[in-house]
This record gives sequence, structure tokens and C-alpha cells, in this order.
Amino acid sequence: MPYINLKTPIPGPKSQELNARRAAAVTSALAQANPIAVKKAHGSLVEDADGNTLIDLAGGIGMMAVGHTPQAVVEAIKAQADELLHICSIVANYEPYVALCEALNRLTPGDFPKKTLLSSGGAEAVENAVKFARRYTGRSGILVFEGAYHGRSNLTMAMTSKWGLFKKGFGPFASEVYRLPLPNLYRTPQGMTPQEYVEWSCWNLENALTAHIDPSALAAIVIEPVLGEGGFIPVPHEFLRKIREVCDQTGAVMIADEIQSGSGRTGKLWAIEHSGVVPDLIISAKSLGAGMPISAVTGRAEILDSPHVGGVGSTYGGNPLACVAALKALEILQSPGFLERAQHIERIVRETFEPIQSEVVALGDVRGVGAMMALEFVKDKASKEPWSDFTMNTIKAANQNGVILIRAGLYTNCIRFLPALDIPEDMLREALEVVANAIRTTHQAMAATA
Repeated sequence: MPYINLKTPIPGPKSQELNARRAAAVTSALAQANPIAVKKAHGSLVEDADGNTLIDLAGGIGMMAVGHTPQAVVEAIKAQADELLHICSIVANYEPYVALCEALNRLTPGDFPKKTLLSSGGAEAVENAVKFARRYTGRSGILVFEGAYHGRSNLTMAMTSKWGLFKKGFGPFASEVYRLPLPNLYRTPQGMTPQEYVEWSCWNLENALTAHIDPSALAAIVIEPVLGEGGFIPVPHEFLRKIREVCDQTGAVMIADEIQSGSGRTGKLWAIEHSGVVPDLIISAKSLGAGMPISAVTGRAEILDSPHVGGVGSTYGGNPLACVAALKALEILQSPGFLERAQHIERIVRETFEPIQSEVVALGDVRGVGAMMALEFVKDKASKEPWSDFTMNTIKAANQNGVILIRAGLYTNCIRFLPALDIPEDMLREALEVVANAIRTTHQAMAATA
């Protein structure tokens, strides 16, 4: 029996009604990728206001690695709500905050002493990581990469790539942020092999210490081990090792932004573990809280202890409800066999879409790690000219047939898959077949216009 159950066209009348209310009451600057109004969600199934059941492959933009409303998380939140909703970690201490920090100190890479600061969202955590790095080093320069996404606050917008969607009209931005190209192997320059491209990128990183910023001014290098909004681009391990080497040579802090790639998404708790590289600081959020708002900076104790007392803080950061949710999520992620499911998901995604590349010219690349997979669409495989309209039409067609998707990519031409790690195989295959059919339908409709 199929999991998708559509009782009305998508969007149905009740979703349309709520969408109209949203249009009247909510800023139009807030995007909505799928035109449904959600009533409830369990596991990987979402029920909308019209009673339609859809399969969720977006996961709240990567927040639901353990699925929607897992029983252990819900029960922990309910129990905590009876005891303490909020006190603020600046006002007084409480068990869930300390317990979560202890867990993150234990579970992040590195055998050195570690400490953690909790906050509410990803951008806040990135800002805190930069503050720690600047205070620890006494320097101000931050090095980031093309395609990166680090948040929507003023500093993190400066660190974020993709001007048109995230930055247009919001400047001026914070200073002392420097950006370099990232080796995206799908877009290896003509005349280079992928290995030569990685080697050139490593050389360019070293050269930046002359061309862009002096080593004595470099506070940190911030990298997503797998780019998120940038299109799920796995950073070559050799390049991650070069970043570590440059940080060691200059005394800069290596910061791994694992907001989207961490908390089990790639089959390890932290995506950077695949490379063997140990950063100085790791930023976590999204799936860490199983849907609750929480983020963290975890890393070397001497870096976290470098600011003066009172130099960091967050009114809502480490809220008791979010902390107990995160603790339960980490328990689920560490349960036997759970993380291994990410590799199973990757295999099924590749089995489904790699064969389609030969029949659909627009499907340029199938890539990712674990349960963090993406499809990139192009007008032809030689030029690799991005085809964002194809992407959006495919997402719309899939949504109309019961699958929730979101886009990604520097050129807005990727579909990203962020399923729960425990999605049943037959449910995943059903959803992916809907997407595959949407690709074929879009190809038939648009191929002549390319």
C-alpha cells in the first residue's frame, strides 16, 4: 500500500485558505517552498490541513535526522515542560544545559579538553564561533569560501555566498571577511583534472595569505565539510587537510560549520570525521535539536575560555526543552545501526537517479554523502549551464504528487534530499520514484526550450 494519500489537489482548499491568510499577515520576504499547510507530522509522513499525506524529503531543511515527533523526544519535552520552561543560563544553572554540553564535548572529534556554548540558531552559533576565534587569536580576519552559507545576521551574511537571494539590499556588511573559491569537482575547470583542481585550490589557499590577508591578521578559516545551501558539495579531504595545515602554521582557528552536515546527516555524527581532520571548533544546530531551536559551539577549552566573563550569552540559548530534545536526539543517533542508515539512503538515491542521467540530459550530477544528497540540473552536460527553471518545475511536479522537496545550489539549480535516517526503504523508494517521474515529465515539457 502506498504511503502517499492525496485526497485533494495540492494545494487543497484549506491550505489555500491558510496561504491567503499568510499572504495578508506575514512578510512576503519569507519564502514558502511548498504550497501546503501542515497539520501534523510523524516519522517521514506529513499530513496537511486538507488531510493529504505526503512524504517529507526536506526535513525542515535538515532538522529531522531522527524524524518528526520521535516518541522519546516528545516524552522528554513533555516531562521537562512540567518542571522548568525557562530560567536563562545567565541567571542560574540547570541540569539539561550542562548535560548537553558534556555530551557534545564527549562526542565531537579531538582528544583535547573541550567546552561548549549553547545558543538558539545557526547564525547565532556562527557569530559566537567567530567571537571566540577573534578573542583567542587577537586577530580579526575571517576566511570563507564561495558557495558557503553561514546565516542571515549581518556578520554571517558577510560570510555567506550567493548575493541575490541572501544579501541583496541588506548591506553594508561586516568587514574583515575574505572569500576564496572552493574546489567543486563537478565544475572542474576545462583543461584540469579533478586532482589538479584540488591541488590548485590548495595552492590558492596558501597564496591567499599573501594576496588577501597576512597570516598575522587571520583569526579563523570557516568551512562547511559538505556545503549545504551551496548544493551539497563534499569538500575534498585533501583540501580540508590543507585548511588544517594552514591553521596550524598561522595559529588561526579552524572552524567546521556542521549546522546542516552534522548530527548524523552523513552517516557519522560529524561530516568532517570522514576526512580524519580535527577542527578547533565545531558548530552544530538543525538536527541536533530534533526540531527544537538549539545550536552549539564546541571545541578547545582554551578557545572557549578566552573571552572575559559575561562576554558571551544568549537569553534563549540552551532552553531546557531544547536541551532535553537534543539529548534524546543524540541518544537516538548513537543507537545501534542508526547512523549506518545514511549510507543505505545514499545507495538508494544513487540507484534511482544515476541511471536517469543517460536519458535526461538536464540531470548533470548526483552527489552527496549519506542522507545529504543532491541533484544538479543543467541545460547541457558540456557547458553545465545551470537550469534553475527545470529544478523549480520538478519540485512543483513532485509536490503535486505527494513529495515535499526544497532546492539548493549557488545557482538555485539543485534539488536536495534531507530525509530522516529511519525512513523505511519502501517509503523512500516511493518518494524517489515520484521525483524521478517529475524529472521525466519536466524533461518532456522543457527539453525543447533549452
